[in-house]
Amino acid sequence: MKKKSVIIIGALGMDFHVFNTVFRNNEEYNVVAFTMAGEQNVGTTETAERRYPPELAGKLYKKGIPMIPETQLVEWIKKYNIDEVVFSYSDVSHEEVMHKGSRVLAAGANYRLISKRFTMIKAKKPVVSICAVRTGCGKSQVSRATYRYLKSKGFRVVAIREPMPYGDLVEQEVMRFATHEDLDRYKCTIEEREEYEPYIEQGLVIYSGVDYEKIVREAEKEADVIVFDGGNNEISFYVPDLQFVVVDPLRPGHEKKYHPGEVNARIADAFVINKMNSARPEDVAVVNKNLDELNPKAMRIYTNSVVTVDKVEEIRGKRAIVVEDGPTLTHGEMATGAGFVAAKENKVTIVDPRPYVVGTMKKVFEEFPQITKIVPAMGYNDEQIRDMQETLNKADADIVIDGSPIDLAKLVKINKPIYRVYYDIKSIKSPSIEDALDGFIKKHLQ
Repeated sequence: MKKKSVIIIGALGMDFHVFNTVFRNNEEYNVVAFTMAGEQNVGTTETAERRYPPELAGKLYKKGIPMIPETQLVEWIKKYNIDEVVFSYSDVSHEEVMHKGSRVLAAGANYRLISKRFTMIKAKKPVVSICAVRTGCGKSQVSRATYRYLKSKGFRVVAIREPMPYGDLVEQEVMRFATHEDLDRYKCTIEEREEYEPYIEQGLVIYSGVDYEKIVREAEKEADVIVFDGGNNEISFYVPDLQFVVVDPLRPGHEKKYHPGEVNARIADAFVINKMNSARPEDVAVVNKNLDELNPKAMRIYTNSVVTVDKVEEIRGKRAIVVEDGPTLTHGEMATGAGFVAAKENKVTIVDPRPYVVGTMKKVFEEFPQITKIVPAMGYNDEQIRDMQETLNKADADIVIDGSPIDLAKLVKINKPIYRVYYDIKSIKSPSIEDALDGFIKKHLQ
């Protein structure tokens, strides 16, 4: 029987997970390549060809598997007579998913999406999964609140984060983060640090990596319960015993327009409708109407995204250049974030960064035109970090407001004082996140 030739299109995350759970050691298929999505792997797709290493690819791929820019997809379909292209990344509009499908079908291959039934791993310990309908809804705030509450009840808790593996994949197959030294040991990019550092600062343990079967088996050794903190709007990698899905009323309607966010909405046990303190009532109404259509039985929890600033009395009246979480602004399509909110709340004058952007940072502003008032914390490679540093140093401002999830002062040398913004989550009425977790505890941990 002839093997089906396959290309998996992705963004260095869900694509690896789909390969590991569906295609690795599967004699029916030959995976010819992975692609990297330029709109998500910002700054990583123009480098020399990478490979999914043979040490991780299994017995069928002794030379590993090439990773190519998605711009080469049609060329490879035709050159290698590809039978199937498997879509495996997140936070893409339904329209764009099918534009990609049209290109694939026109080139002569079938176009395929893989169900959660085939990719979710069953853990040996109970799992609370936190996913979302878009990047930047506040998943990690919900995840850390969940972790803290379960820990306060006396349970051993370990978090697992969906990956951003940009380094040596063999070394990054299973990563455990408990200290800042662990971030250096695994040579984490800024995007990776944005996900792990807030856990470390709260004394919490978080795993990530490439092989999520191996990761969960390690995590189970030190946990009574697993918290899965999903990347972007990814579907959970594990079968959840409680599924929170976070919704953003600052982007009303997006819960029905993006893949796989709509999948998450349809399988949620509880919606967390976040950022209520910033949302307009008419936008919340749109979100509630859409959730009524998608999943009317799911619990609805309403929360504020609470923003605080270091030494807030020192920033008032100053002129600031604001830095925000990169992925939220790029493929999350947001124009501002917590740093911008903090600046506005404290009567800070926000300096337009565009006259000062240089190098790769200038390209980011060109590719994502909604970004006009703030600087995305880009750091997929050393060049991006240098260009971000130079942009911040050139800016005619008194201070830098750091609205990214990490302490930028540890990574870049800035000629201005940096003030960090912190954000957390708070339920504003019943039912709360804690109410949902009490039901989970009663059912699965007692």
